[in-house]
Amino acid sequence: MAIRHVVRTIFAAAALLASTLETGSQTSAPYNMKVNVDEVELTFHADDAHGIAIKDLRLDELKILDNDRPPRRILSFQALRNLPIRAGILIDTSSSMNEDVPSIHGIATAYVQRILEQKTDQAFVMSFNKRTQLRVPWSSDPTILTRAIQQTGVYPSTSAIYDTLYSVCRYQFGKLPRDSSGNFIMLFSDGEDNSSFLPLQSAVDMCQQTNTAIYVFRSDSNSTGLGNLAQLANLTAGHVFRNSISGNEIDEALRIIQSNLHNQYRIVYNPAQLLHDGSLHHIVILPPDRVAMVHARSGYYAPSH
Repeated sequence: MAIRHVVRTIFAAAALLASTLETGSQTSAPYNMKVNVDEVELTFHADDAHGIAIKDLRLDELKILDNDRPPRRILSFQALRNLPIRAGILIDTSSSMNEDVPSIHGIATAYVQRILEQKTDQAFVMSFNKRTQLRVPWSSDPTILTRAIQQTGVYPSTSAIYDTLYSVCRYQFGKLPRDSSGNFIMLFSDGEDNSSFLPLQSAVDMCQQTNTAIYVFRSDSNSTGLGNLAQLANLTAGHVFRNSISGNEIDEALRIIQSNLHNQYRIVYNPAQLLHDGSLHHIVILPPDRVAMVHARSGYYAPSH
C-alpha cells in the first residue's frame, strides 16, 4: 500500500534495527514517513489460460473488494509496460542454508547472466544472516554480479529475514524514483527468522510502500518458516518457487518474473472504511472471464495510529 500526508512513526524497533544492520546508509533516528491513510495503491498483473500476460485490461472490466467492500472511489488506473527492472538478490547465509548453496548460486547466476537486460535493468547482491553485507551495489554488469553471487557461503549464525527485507526496501528500493521501475526481491531462504527485531508485518508494509514484490526461492527442507515465506510473497504480489529446480525450470521461473514485472497495472483507490487499528485488510480483484489469473498482493496492514 502506498499512502501519503499523515505522519507515521516506527519507534524504538526501527531505531534499534538501523543501528544493527550494516547496509551503509542507516541512522539511529526514528523513521518518520508521511502517509495518506485514505489512499491504497495496488499493483497487479493478469494472465490468460495459457499463462500469457493480458495487456489490454480496462477498469470497467474489474471489480475491487477491500475487506469485502467496493472502494469508495477509484482515483487512478494505469497500465505499466516494460519498465526497467530493479532486482535485489538476497541470499540467506545462516547455518540452516548449508545444503542449498549450489542451487542458490545456479538460479541467481542464471538471472544476472540470461535475464537481466544490461541496457535498462540493474541488480544488487546482498547476503544476510543476523547481519547484512551488501556485496555489490546497483549494477548492470553480469560479471560483477556473478562474482558476488558465487562468493556467498554459509556461516554459523542465526537469520534476520524481516529486518533485512525492511532495510532493503527502505534504503535500496526506497531511494529509487517512484513509479519509474518494476521492483522485486529474489529471496533465497528457508524462512526461519530467529534474530529480527521487527515483525513480518513491518517488512511487508515497507515493501508494499516501495512497490517491491518478493519472489521466494525456498529450501526443500521441512523448515518451520515456509509459511512465513508464503506470507511474504502473497502480501507483496510475488510468488514462491523451490530452489531445487534446475535447467528449463529455472529459465521458466525467471521468465515468469520478468513478464510479470513488464506487464503490470496500477490502481489507486479510497477504501470504503479504513480504521487506524493495524488490522490486515484483504484485497480481492474480480476479473473478466478472459482472465484466468490475477496476481496481486492479498492485502495490506492498516495504520495502527
